[in-house]
Amino acid sequence: MDLETFTQVIKSFAGYSESAWSEIQEPYEVEGKDGDSSFAKRVITGLAAEQYFLSVQTKIPEFGGRIVQDTRLFGCGYDFRLDEAASEVFLAVEVKGLRGQTGGISMTPKEYKTAAQLRSRFFLFVVKNFRESPFHEVYQDPLSGRLSFERSERVTIQVSWLATV
Repeated sequence: MDLETFTQVIKSFAGYSESAWSEIQEPYEVEGKDGDSSFAKRVITGLAAEQYFLSVQTKIPEFGGRIVQDTRLFGCGYDFRLDEAASEVFLAVEVKGLRGQTGGISMTPKEYKTAAQLRSRFFLFVVKNFRESPFHEVYQDPLSGRLSFERSERVTIQVSWLATV
């Protein structure tokens, strides 16, 4: 399946609508060469990576025989919890996606803290090369392995409007 077809499939999973997106897209968003915002590309790549993980999870030796629980909406610091029927010990998997074969990944403070707490039970599952042919790399205990994370701080101003009803 080519990237465009795959992207459309992923957009359909997420309920993505071109017309709805165009109504809320900010004029100051950073846009890529093809006019898509970098945020939209990250969301689509992230969703595609998570679907990819779900499709290959049973074939990965570290994860085989485990029951997958989707925790993406729980805000717990990882995307999937993998349970073993006979054990209370679980594995946590955070999924990241890259459009190319290389690139940067970032972890939220919650993800980083969870990885530091769970250590060898935390896995970073990185799906690479969505532009052509996706493949993955698995990093167990990513904070003490072959990846080198640097702390980055950014100050932002958040504006909101309040009303009493």
